[in-house]
Amino acid sequence: MIRHLEEQELEHSFYQLVDRLNNSLHVGEHLTINLDSERSQFTRFNHAKVRQSGIVADGTVTVTLIYNHREAYAEFPFTGDLSIDDPVAMESLQYLRKEVSQIPENPYLVLPENQGSSRELYQGKLLSSEEAIATILEPVAKVDFTGFYASGSIVRANANSAGQRHWFATDSFFVDYSMFVQTDSGEKAVKGIYAGKDWNKQAYHSQIQRSQQQLIALQRPSKKIERGQYHTYFAPAAASELFGFLAWSVGEGSMQQGSSALLKLRNQEKSLSPLLSLKENFSYGNVPRFNSLGEVAPDQLVVIDQGKLTNTLVSSRSAKEYDKETNGADEGESMRSPEIAAGSLAESDILSRLDTGLYLSNLHYLNWSDRTGGRITGMTRYACFWVEDGKFIAPIENLRFDDSIYKFLGDNLEDLTSFRDFIPSTGTYGKRSLGAILVPGMLVKDFTFTL
Repeated sequence: MIRHLEEQELEHSFYQLVDRLNNSLHVGEHLTINLDSERSQFTRFNHAKVRQSGIVADGTVTVTLIYNHREAYAEFPFTGDLSIDDPVAMESLQYLRKEVSQIPENPYLVLPENQGSSRELYQGKLLSSEEAIATILEPVAKVDFTGFYASGSIVRANANSAGQRHWFATDSFFVDYSMFVQTDSGEKAVKGIYAGKDWNKQAYHSQIQRSQQQLIALQRPSKKIERGQYHTYFAPAAASELFGFLAWSVGEGSMQQGSSALLKLRNQEKSLSPLLSLKENFSYGNVPRFNSLGEVAPDQLVVIDQGKLTNTLVSSRSAKEYDKETNGADEGESMRSPEIAAGSLAESDILSRLDTGLYLSNLHYLNWSDRTGGRITGMTRYACFWVEDGKFIAPIENLRFDDSIYKFLGDNLEDLTSFRDFIPSTGTYGKRSLGAILVPGMLVKDFTFTL
């Protein structure tokens, strides 16, 4: 109840500041005002001990002034105390009036509108700050455990001079960890992440147990894999890295400019597997439906349906520039809450279906090697194994891969798992990131490894 009252006070203070700014506008001026705020516990662990821990209460207001077909923005800290925030806001407004007069006109500028307001609150079951550390460390006391824990409430809000207001608050947490073991060939690690809105002790312990089993398997001598094509299983964490490239490629602007990796899918030059379906799904409450302009996206939007591109993300700018209809996408036109449909591969059947090949837990250093051709390159990382006859044989040395989405998500996609993992964005630079991908594991034949 205390936290709820704090959030109500924060909301009231923000809208007071909004009113103050809007009431100070001159004729012809328009404002969009955004708030990023959080109250989070951050704890770092090293060798299964606390290295650093604390509570952060922070907020930033971004004010965008539009005048005479020009726009400029300014940011300042938000304390929730109007006596402190008001003079800073007024100073920022005066600064923007000077800036906006020196900026070239924007032919695709979108003026603020009032399309209705919203208020969404998603309360979870988080660990209290008093119990969090002991709960996290309990099952890893005898392991070289290093990680980062973040938990708390995140707020995003938007208002404009047309009278529109949106408020979004959600609880979330994640434990992003690695476990290390010293072997004859050097130090090796298993990486994992446990995240969500409701802490589940049993689920956390089960994940830690799986990681510890992989850690034991890593102590076997490593096997060097020659370059070539291999039957490959991507665990959800690894699959999320590859599917993330799809989520960045569905913008209408990049389609129109010819830079999207999915352009050949739109032109029907190439196809993806009918097993693959991708949609934007805001119903989980991971991110707000409204964007930085306060435009509200549909609760769900199917992007790829059984391998066919059905929708792109269209921002207001792209809608204006290319004569399209916007669907509430943010300016960057990347997916904010992507979800990959599950398949039929049961967890208990993964190794038997893989039979002989590679089991990849994590990937890193991913990049496009040929964007318009849909080719992605990257490296294997952490607990990756060679499997024979459905059994783990040995950990592998790191491999580089280079393959096309039109192959490994096309004819070579054999199945997706019947279970899915929630993989959150764990960025904390400046503020805790919102967003996550709900993703299954995937089984692929003839995946190409180059060295």
